Amino acid sequence: MLANYAITIDDVKRAASTIQGQVLRTPLVPAPRLSQLTGATVFVKHENMQPTGSFKERGAVSKLESLTPEERKRGVIAMSAGNHAQAVAYHATRLGIPSTIVMPETAPLVKAENTRAYGARVILYGETLYESADRARQIAAEEGLVFVHPYDDPKIMAGQGTIGLEMLTDVPDLDQIIVPIGGGGLIAGITVAAKALKPSIEIIGVEAALYPSFQNVIKHEDRPIGGATLAEGIAVKAVGQLPLPIVKDLVSEIILVEEPLIERAVNAFATLQRTMAEGAGAAGLAAMLAKPERFTGKRVGVVLCGGNIDARILASVMVRELERDDRITSFRITSQDRPGLLGRVASRLGELGANILEVSHGRLFLDVPAKGVSIDITIETRDRKHTLEVFEALAADGLAPQRIDQRCLSESAY
Repeated sequence: MLANYAITIDDVKRAASTIQGQVLRTPLVPAPRLSQLTGATVFVKHENMQPTGSFKERGAVSKLESLTPEERKRGVIAMSAGNHAQAVAYHATRLGIPSTIVMPETAPLVKAENTRAYGARVILYGETLYESADRARQIAAEEGLVFVHPYDDPKIMAGQGTIGLEMLTDVPDLDQIIVPIGGGGLIAGITVAAKALKPSIEIIGVEAALYPSFQNVIKHEDRPIGGATLAEGIAVKAVGQLPLPIVKDLVSEIILVEEPLIERAVNAFATLQRTMAEGAGAAGLAAMLAKPERFTGKRVGVVLCGGNIDARILASVMVRELERDDRITSFRITSQDRPGLLGRVASRLGELGANILEVSHGRLFLDVPAKGVSIDITIETRDRKHTLEVFEALAADGLAPQRIDQRCLSESAY
């Protein structure tokens, strides 16, 4: 029974009433191009449209509004890698509540700066969230602050669950909802709400493959946990104890997604859905790319839980995806050094419809003959087939192009 868990549908409904007018009711948008990509009928819940860029505002307001006047006066403290920090800071300031946020020293710069801008006292401490959490609890005890946990709190879970209410109100005939999993507060809240409204709906969780915390606990596995992930928002080593029973009993499956698929999903949101998704926010789409057969023909709600991605990282991800698709390719031509060679190569590439992005012209490399020259060229093409046509044409011209992959010169010509 749903009533046996930390929260019930009534708690979620009360949270919905609490946050109404304080948190944006985000749209659930049809995504035809993502549907074409995945073979499912996809609807995207755009939590990246919240003022602080993520779903965390829902839980933050639910929790902050539950404080007594005396607790509000003392202030709150939270630990977070970014989105929870920004949400607590933004709404605490709006409600006149002093806030302190402890963030790992590795937290993305944009999230730390935004948190300060929202009016919080920011303390950078430790390499991991766990070190930050220990420090936050220490400060809470020393200064009498209320600790606002990012996921292991009924008020937080109920606030996040309002997403499930909204999704099934907007599209009642969803077959599945895909939810990224960090500590579990988001998926637990959505699951309680969605299962109460529609018991037949499937809730599918997604974890970064580097952080399979719930998978380990639920499946009794011992996968290694840790590493640099694009989805730092769900890079959680210890599962939430309140969300765990809900996830264990009611979530149909947890899908682990590797880093290349997370990158591909971030790029797909940017180029196909025309919206920004951070790594954790794109995890739901990454799961669909990882197991397309699991979703084919279904009506699927994808929770885009956050869009706080650094512009430099987004640019890197998009360029890397072009490289994976062979739409940006680097190669080397080694030849005798004679006048006009570079111009001839450039003209030939123009004839073939390739756009030159970068050229490096070298004569001093020891692996090039004394009378020779090497030209490293990066080009942009329409697609993989076009790239192959360019390489074949250059080879037919006697130029013998050698691919340069992301690590080194390829052994083969193309």
